Amino acid sequence: MRTLIVNPMNPITRVAVGAMFFCLLLDCNLSAQESNGLAPEVTALNSKDVSYQLESKLPDLEKPYISTAPEDKKDGVPVGVLGVDGGDAKTIQIFAGELANAPRDEKKNNTDSLLISYRGKLVFESYYRRGRANYPHYQMSITKSYTALALGRAMQLGYLTMEDLDKPAIGFLKGLDTAKLVPGADAITLAQVMSMGSGIRLDDAKAKELLKDPAQLKGQGEIQAYLQNSAPIPQAPRTFKYQEPDPAIAMQVLEAVAPGGAKEFLQNELLKPMGITNYHWETAVSGLPKSAAGGSILSRDMLKFGMLIMNKGKWQGQQLIPEAYIARATSPLVHSYGTSNYGFFWWVEDFKVGGKTYHCVEGRGAGGQFIFMFPELDLIAVVTSHDKGMGKMLQTLPQRVIPAFVTK
Repeated sequence: MRTLIVNPMNPITRVAVGAMFFCLLLDCNLSAQESNGLAPEVTALNSKDVSYQLESKLPDLEKPYISTAPEDKKDGVPVGVLGVDGGDAKTIQIFAGELANAPRDEKKNNTDSLLISYRGKLVFESYYRRGRANYPHYQMSITKSYTALALGRAMQLGYLTMEDLDKPAIGFLKGLDTAKLVPGADAITLAQVMSMGSGIRLDDAKAKELLKDPAQLKGQGEIQAYLQNSAPIPQAPRTFKYQEPDPAIAMQVLEAVAPGGAKEFLQNELLKPMGITNYHWETAVSGLPKSAAGGSILSRDMLKFGMLIMNKGKWQGQQLIPEAYIARATSPLVHSYGTSNYGFFWWVEDFKVGGKTYHCVEGRGAGGQFIFMFPELDLIAVVTSHDKGMGKMLQTLPQRVIPAFVTK
């Protein structure tokens, strides 16, 4: 991560937050209809300032920032103009105004940003409340989705193969004492891990007991503890269970195969090639980057991940991730909950809007972090929020955004 350099021409408002001071770049002419100038930023931001705790202390913006002609920041995100480059500007502006003016409560209506890309161009960008263009927003379970992309990047570079997906995950982890693992542990494949099908079942009381001695969970000790204390692993197919052990195993495999380890690999091989340098990634008790939650990413950089998938693993003409891996990772491999299916840490769902069904691939995170991808429409929407639970955007956004981009 690097210290950010901000535009000195913007007006600055200094705001005291706890023991530290955030300088907010706020345009003087913001309105719920359309904002002029640059998106609001935190100035003099250093890497040590980025955390979930400090983000939670950011004051709400005095006015929302809403733009139908996003600034070209030369950050790898092509920009366009909503309406001119497609989409019904009025429909989206009405939705944006409702997000800005929605009555607040701790469970919903706490949207911090909404970005929309259509046909490869960012045509709408908005920030509300804690949303800042240059402050990485904390990500819960959507961090799993980024972990899946890191495994795909390792395949593109030859550290893993597509065939490795169907091999036992513990075969990559040479530090395990396999004699102590529960029956069936050696049958859990990497693909099953990434679709929440490991079958690991760890008693809550035992998990709390293990955390009392974090030293034993360093390195592959984390996976040793999961697989040594789990109930016996049943044969596949196993029941889907959304849980931390599965992405933790995936990150351990990345650590084992990537030169320099997972942290360096994430930074240099996945994020840096996409121009993602302003981020934070928390460290797990194992010492590895967290895999189930714990990333902090800019809204525009979340959009980059969506663009990478929509472009079948290509970024600016370079194949960062194998197309075959992207196809499998974003396929409905298993049924999860309700109308949702699951790929490799990506959700897959169909939405019925206006009498027609639209296929969607999603990254989801508690608090309301989303990347929605609608391949049929070449449409991506990014949302950040600080709601309790998932909020309402999963149900609301497809119904409000899709109609604005459907050719009549």
